[in-house]
Amino acid sequence: MTKLLVLAMLGLKPMTGYDIKVMLEMNDAERWGGVLIGSIYNALKKLEKDGYIEVASIESTGHRQKAIYQITDKGKAYEQDLIIEALEKSSVVYPTTLYSGVAFAFKLPNEQASHALEKQREILEDEEKAIAAGYQAKLNAMQGEIPKLTQLAFDNMLEIVKVQLKFVNQAIQIMEKDNSLN
Repeated sequence: MTKLLVLAMLGLKPMTGYDIKVMLEMNDAERWGGVLIGSIYNALKKLEKDGYIEVASIESTGHRQKAIYQITDKGKAYEQDLIIEALEKSSVVYPTTLYSGVAFAFKLPNEQASHALEKQREILEDEEKAIAAGYQAKLNAMQGEIPKLTQLAFDNMLEIVKVQLKFVNQAIQIMEKDNSLN
């Protein structure tokens, strides 16, 4: 996924590794793209070695030099292959850790299990806020013009978090109504 995001950024315009990092951070790519921002520099080296990107120019600022990368024609074709791969790959992911915890919550005192789920609820509520903030940042960066498919992705992320929140709230309600989880 990192390679795709790097190529997509360079498809917009030539950039330094730092510029790509900043753009991906601003767009909250770690959250929605599952990419570690620090892995960008390794991806740049690999993409350059494989001929998908090249150094367009070198900027000097003081004693430092910055390489400005651009995507090659080979890179544009590879980017399309990566997009197709991403679209075809299964994206069904279950919150297996949460499911495992709920399945065995009966082994804990009710109060302890409920408290742990309340922490999970807080995490999900924070995630919901982070997605909303990321959406707002994207909206600002795009000057109010978010592509329909990007909007769809944000809507889907919010919906997933809301479904998990509903699940956690229902589990907490069950524990509150029934003092024994057995």
